[in-house]
Amino acid sequence: MQRFEGKTVLVTGGNSGMGLGTAQAFAAEGARVVITGRDAASLESAKATLGASALAIRNDAGSVAAARELARTLSDAGIRLDAVFINAGIAKFSPFGDVEESLWDQTFNTNVKGPYFQLQALTPLFNKGASIVLNGSINAHIGMPSSSVYAASKAALISLAKTLSAELLPHGVRVNVLSPGPVETPLYGKLGMDEETLKATAAGILSQIPVGRFGHVNEIAASVLHLASPESGFIVGTEIIIDGGMSQL
Repeated sequence: MQRFEGKTVLVTGGNSGMGLGTAQAFAAEGARVVITGRDAASLESAKATLGASALAIRNDAGSVAAARELARTLSDAGIRLDAVFINAGIAKFSPFGDVEESLWDQTFNTNVKGPYFQLQALTPLFNKGASIVLNGSINAHIGMPSSSVYAASKAALISLAKTLSAELLPHGVRVNVLSPGPVETPLYGKLGMDEETLKATAAGILSQIPVGRFGHVNEIAASVLHLASPESGFIVGTEIIIDGGMSQL
């Protein structure tokens, strides 16, 4: 099935993990894909899997200046967008008493401020009928220790699905949010924990997932593509949770 034939989609943080898996799924269904990321080597490697028409642009998801520059780059190339997956983000956990201002600023710049102004800068490039999917997190709904800053940033992002829908729907643009639970991605190696703590944390998380496993990237990608396609045209300002039952039971 080629639901995105002739369409152009942007995936931020599309050089690894859920972003790359989703970008590959879009490309497999005919889309021209634009991906962003901070690491030049992984961007080029990802681009090679996405087809000759793909674009890979180095970009700092936490920078407002970079957000505006990305929009200018796409505009100068004559690119208009049919779907955007705001996926780039960071997850660093720390006990409440140990949280420093720098962690707060880095997390909110990357997970909230950057995406907000990225969408603002991209708005003139959206085709009518375009769809925006935000990557939230079930951490916004559960009281996981040491996740206060990350969870708060994702709660803020989830809120944008409703408020931005109210503003963008008159322009023919839908906004929804997909909130994954634990997914097997390289992100779990970037939580700021030593290996022993990381393993213990992963085991503890696994014990809380009713289906008994972590999610797979392709499962996230399938849900993103559904929200980005016309088949979900009656879904607006909604959060879809995909977490194996972790936050529900």
